[in-house]
Amino acid sequence: MGYLEILRARHATRLLVGTLVGRLPNATSAIAIVLFVRAEGGTYSLAGALAAVYGVANAVGQPVLGRLVDLYGQPRIQLPAAVLSALAMAVFAFTGTDPLPSAYAAVAAAGLFTPPLEGGLRALWPSVLRKEGQVHTAYAMDAVAQEVMFTVGPLLVTVCVSLWSAQAALLVLNVVGVLGALSVVVSPPSRAWRSAPREAHWLGALRSPGLLALLGAFLFVGIALGSITVAAVSYADDNGGDAVYGWLMAGLGLGALVGGTVYGARQWTGEPARRLCGLVALLAVCYLPLMFLPGPVAMTLLSVLSGVFLAPCIACAFVLVDRHAPRGTVTEAFSWLVTTFTVGASVGTGLTGPVVEGGGALWGFAVPGVAGGVSLLVVLVTVGALAAPGGRAVVAAVSENDPNRVVEPRFSSGDRA
Repeated sequence: MGYLEILRARHATRLLVGTLVGRLPNATSAIAIVLFVRAEGGTYSLAGALAAVYGVANAVGQPVLGRLVDLYGQPRIQLPAAVLSALAMAVFAFTGTDPLPSAYAAVAAAGLFTPPLEGGLRALWPSVLRKEGQVHTAYAMDAVAQEVMFTVGPLLVTVCVSLWSAQAALLVLNVVGVLGALSVVVSPPSRAWRSAPREAHWLGALRSPGLLALLGAFLFVGIALGSITVAAVSYADDNGGDAVYGWLMAGLGLGALVGGTVYGARQWTGEPARRLCGLVALLAVCYLPLMFLPGPVAMTLLSVLSGVFLAPCIACAFVLVDRHAPRGTVTEAFSWLVTTFTVGASVGTGLTGPVVEGGGALWGFAVPGVAGGVSLLVVLVTVGALAAPGGRAVVAAVSENDPNRVVEPRFSSGDRA
């Protein structure tokens, strides 16, 4: 399998694992915040609002930190940001929800300083793997590996809550995240990588029409995922509690893991923009059965189904981001995808809290169905921009002055999969 070839490449396994571990706090914070607020006696609306504030702050911080990484390198930005984020979440864990201004400030700071490890890894793949076909396989493997984290992460949160407390879950996961970030930034590829020279432009990566079209579509995919996070809490409260909630979230990740593994096991030909249309359509359709609200076992199976096409959508999006990122903005461009996804998830959590309180889990699970449909509409309307030729060929370049310094791949026309 192509995945084994990628993992045998020097530094590849360390970078992948370190990035996943480093992103664990970000991947689980929405769940951990919701469970912590509920343990403190807070309402669904408060839990959703705090999770949304974290997500919005994260969305603001990712492209800003991504641009700083492109300008100053990974170690100078990633590790300090990880430490500051963890310290802010520790403040929230120890002070709780009273007073509220302190709680909001702490989760906002934790989100704002979340390091852009995800975008950083995708910027590193071309320098580690060198061949474009391998890089695209790595993108698919990256999406699959994320789903392992999203499958295991909710279970880790619930295990920490069961063994200790929701407060302990917040603290432990953020300490582990700092260790993951440390592992990445001290690696030779991370220390050697430098972004290609960039054209000075205040919009940065956002001056690409294709990238803007992609971000518009994935905003609504994020809304769907964020809404499931809150709707599942309401369902679990009536059907077995925190354990059921953990299984529902793990099922969502497991479905994406299976779908991503199958998707990444083969080489895809044809236009990725049109392939994305089909994948988003299937993703939207698979959200609809959640509204049936069967028993916990059947509901877990439906959550698996709802995640099957998520990782393929993300992997296909990575190829399109790589195609449309302007020169010198690769980390920033991938960070904008993370940001848009996070904004969507935050909107979904904030919107679904009041929806659940007003209409119950049924109406909560209606939100992802609607959001998935809107995402498909955006892709269909903007498929022309998504299919337009980009400008980056994935060919690693080496600095003339320092043969050990790997820079972002240079631009050339065409040569796109």
